[in-house]
Amino acid sequence: MASRASSTGRATLEDLARLTGVSAITVSRAFRHPEKVSEDLRRRIQQAADDMGYVRNRAASALASNRSMNIAVLVPSLSNLVFVETVTGIEKVFREHGYQMLMGVNHYSAEEEEALVRAYLAFAPDGMLLTGFNHRDSTRRLLEQAGIPIVHMMELSEREGAYSVGFSQEAAAQTMTEHLLSRGRQRIAFVASQLDPRTLARNRGYRDAIIKAGLYESHRELLVPDQSSVALGAVLLKRLLEQAPDTDAVFFCNDDLAQGALFECLRQGIAVPDRLAVAGFNDLAISECTVPSLTTIKTPRYEVGVEAARMLLALIEGDPVPRKMIDLGFQLRAREST
Repeated sequence: MASRASSTGRATLEDLARLTGVSAITVSRAFRHPEKVSEDLRRRIQQAADDMGYVRNRAASALASNRSMNIAVLVPSLSNLVFVETVTGIEKVFREHGYQMLMGVNHYSAEEEEALVRAYLAFAPDGMLLTGFNHRDSTRRLLEQAGIPIVHMMELSEREGAYSVGFSQEAAAQTMTEHLLSRGRQRIAFVASQLDPRTLARNRGYRDAIIKAGLYESHRELLVPDQSSVALGAVLLKRLLEQAPDTDAVFFCNDDLAQGALFECLRQGIAVPDRLAVAGFNDLAISECTVPSLTTIKTPRYEVGVEAARMLLALIEGDPVPRKMIDLGFQLRAREST
């Protein structure tokens, strides 16, 4: 009897196996685990699938393997290039292993994150990648009850049972503050927006370093909840210099704000770095091209995505995971602005 798919004119796995002269199991393996078949065979099967217009029946595959081949990925934003690069790394790894992403953007909202977790668990994902550890208690309960592997990105934790890939936000901010101190700056300000957990961790790192130097002054901190942008950076620099006009260096929580500050310095005729040093965080591509070029912290966004995806796949497959916490570090990029 013809299969249901064949009766509707759709190519089936068996049709593809007959055309390529291999078993249906081998065809299935070529799609689900391409690394387990030869490159020549994989190409022959893919060419035949293209010629026949074959489309994999993922629902049937999920029933047969007890896997959905879906991974839920939750990030705070896709307008922020930091997370675009992270998702690019994640997608590369999953695509190579036949997994599809259920992408969710929570807009830095714990409430929206919970709604996304609840919605995506209904699709029975094989695992989940989350940004950070700042979840609602109700979200934590959902995740615990789901019983699927979970890896946290961008932040690190030694908590029992937690898997994480990232770097120390506090240590990176301390390094930048110490760099400004080493350049002879005595009145260093910290300016931030969005105020997500990673931004607040950078603020703690700044404070630790500036307090240790005996130079902390509360009026040199400017933290606002607004969404980060280049334009906001210009506004916040003006506001900072109104409340602390003798400031000689400003450490912005990200490059967007710092770039806006450089534009504002140009408008006001403020010499950078002679009168005012300016530093950012993340090392976005344009930061090397600003005038003057921006001193910043280079963060491993793409690498976080790749390593987090690899760790999650190992957990799904039941493979050994040598380290539950992978610290990818960061790099100081000292340029003309300091």
